[in-house]
Amino acid sequence: MTELISTEPATGEILWRGEAGDADAAVANARAAWPSWAALPVMKRIEVVRRYANRVRQHADEFAELISRETGKPIWESHTEVESVIKKVDISVTAFAERTPQRKLSSPADMRAALRHKPHGVLAVLGPYNFPAHLPNGHIVPALIAGNTIVFKPSEKTPAVGQFLFDILQKSGVPDGVFNILQGGPDTGKNLAANDDIDGLLFTGSAQTGVALNRQFASRPDKILALEMGGNNPIIVWDTGDIHSAAVLVVQSAFLTAGQRCSAASRMIVKDSLYDRVVREVKRIADRLIIDGPFSTPAPFMGPVIDNDVADGLTESFLALMSHGGRPVKHMARPIENRPFLTPGIIDVTSMAERPDIELFGPILQIIRVSNFEEAIAEANNTRYGLSAALIGGSADQFNQFWSHSRAGIVNWNKMTVGASSEAPFGGVGLSGNHRPSAYYAADYCAYPVVSMEADQAKASIGIGLKDEDSGDAEDEASSAGQ
Repeated sequence: MTELISTEPATGEILWRGEAGDADAAVANARAAWPSWAALPVMKRIEVVRRYANRVRQHADEFAELISRETGKPIWESHTEVESVIKKVDISVTAFAERTPQRKLSSPADMRAALRHKPHGVLAVLGPYNFPAHLPNGHIVPALIAGNTIVFKPSEKTPAVGQFLFDILQKSGVPDGVFNILQGGPDTGKNLAANDDIDGLLFTGSAQTGVALNRQFASRPDKILALEMGGNNPIIVWDTGDIHSAAVLVVQSAFLTAGQRCSAASRMIVKDSLYDRVVREVKRIADRLIIDGPFSTPAPFMGPVIDNDVADGLTESFLALMSHGGRPVKHMARPIENRPFLTPGIIDVTSMAERPDIELFGPILQIIRVSNFEEAIAEANNTRYGLSAALIGGSADQFNQFWSHSRAGIVNWNKMTVGASSEAPFGGVGLSGNHRPSAYYAADYCAYPVVSMEADQAKASIGIGLKDEDSGDAEDEASSAGQ
């Protein structure tokens, strides 16, 4: 068996050890458990997930500490993640009732028409490392309520949080086989996705992996595939009298969670006449950000990125932008040797001949200066991604123009690109998703609608297009006589 080891990004200490699981065995367990779980009344399934929410609440401090240790994010941020896990249950119950209802449809007087929803069966859930509890939980809870059984593979970078999530659900009364954890690396994930006995896969992660899954499932329209991927998200700063607030929103959008959010702002598009003041203020605030371990005092704004390999890649990306014409405003640095802490990097890429359209999943902000609002919108849409976009400043008419022309699933005004509500749908277009938004709309991909026409007795007649019975008998006799 392959051994998995998880280390704390902030310290390098080993946090968790375990072995990779067997995808086929986990799917078989889920398949065996599915009929009885799906047959339970929905209120029984809701009771289980409510007990789960209560148990998470009881262990909130322990859970938040584990998230911070395994991801490196500040403890205050981990507490908000745990709170999101708890709130997801009530939100999902409401969404299930609203999005997948059982209701009567209009019909003739002699029959009934009904709409009901059925679970798909066995669903695989692949979780990311940046929100290792909240994001997979956003798939798991709606899928369980709908009556599916689950095989959950956490990110190989955050297996301890995945195991904690599994243990709490098991102790909340989920029957054996209904919720299965599958630890392992990329090969284990590939084996799970390729298993012919899953009925669908719910994924949050990179566009590269999402595209590979989309190709793999292209010949299987019978399997549900929900992809929530990354972004190359723009934040436009336009006419505003409050430069400081604009800069704060930019810094929060770009550098919360060390920039490791799919909705983080990667590109600041700024009006030429505001450029000097906005960039100066963004840099001034970024210079003041505390970057430290998750439990440090004073509390840090951001911790490390997930590991040294990611930190090395981001550093190389910043250098590549410089070598291709980018002008550094604030250099990215590694303040602690051999640990994946990064200071925010800010770079003007206006003069670059070709700007890379990739997701830089970390604290790098690219700046592009433009002269008019139409150019700003065109630059915002200059990406294959389409997850989140924001306008800071401008008029109501300009926001309406921005909203109308933006190709993104989230379009905000005078708010961050990050921090979407679980009470709204969450998803994007292009390389950011496949039109199956998660959060409040997760219920849509966890069950499918079944429409029924019903009557107590079979009564039917054909009123047109039939031969007269007598003429039909005469024709039959004539045909017999001629033989």
